[in-house]
Amino acid sequence: MTSPAEPSVLYEEDGAIAVLTLNRPASLNSFTRQMHRDLWAALDRVQANRAIRALVLTGAGRAFCAGADLSEFDFRDGADLMHRADPGPVIEQAFNPTTRRLVNLGVPTVCAVNGVAAGAGASVAMACDVTIAAPGASFIQAFSKIGLVPDSGGTWLLPQRIGLARAMALCLTGDKLSAQDAKAMGMIWDVQDDALAAARALAQRLAAMPTKALVATRHLLRGAHTHSLDEQLDLERDVQSRLGFTHDYIEGVTAFLQKRPAQFRGE
Repeated sequence: MTSPAEPSVLYEEDGAIAVLTLNRPASLNSFTRQMHRDLWAALDRVQANRAIRALVLTGAGRAFCAGADLSEFDFRDGADLMHRADPGPVIEQAFNPTTRRLVNLGVPTVCAVNGVAAGAGASVAMACDVTIAAPGASFIQAFSKIGLVPDSGGTWLLPQRIGLARAMALCLTGDKLSAQDAKAMGMIWDVQDDALAAARALAQRLAAMPTKALVATRHLLRGAHTHSLDEQLDLERDVQSRLGFTHDYIEGVTAFLQKRPAQFRGE
């Protein structure tokens, strides 16, 4: 149980990685507006600390995230019910900023899905660069069950990962997808008995790599399907040229030529 004194997002530093834990286990880590704000504050800490070179995001208890906490929606009887229950404002003010902050964070992100990731929880997991799930984890596009559409980037992220046919069926039916099937479809990277330990290990590995190059790779890959080949070739050229002025590029090539391990600084 989360006590009133506990933050809804826990922050931990482990060497060069930060571990953020969604911390409303009694509510399956469903998002309130306050949890969004707590997550943003934690992401700001990561962004501001140059010693942090990778991020792990996970959930407390038996779930990763069950999406929005619907108890925050005002469904009391009254003439203005539809206006008060409108999900648009909370999406614009909370969920969309969360997705944007994750996909634009200046370090690689690894998500450890320890249990169910439903609705926006599945979108948040996909907004991370790499997702590792526990064997008992599951992913549910729950929106059709309450008369809504996938949000928090779900309609963009899911078909990009698994293709239109599979994404369409999952979103229309709202069927539960097991961790194993999610891996087989390409929705996530891996399934591990201890997803958090595996995510920490991968994050530590990424933290020792050239951070700017990893983040630039993220942006090139995520946007590639919206560009023509010629446009992507030009983007690759421009990004390569920009990275050519970084410490880690010079160090990487020098270390290769000298046949020694590179000492990257994320600069």
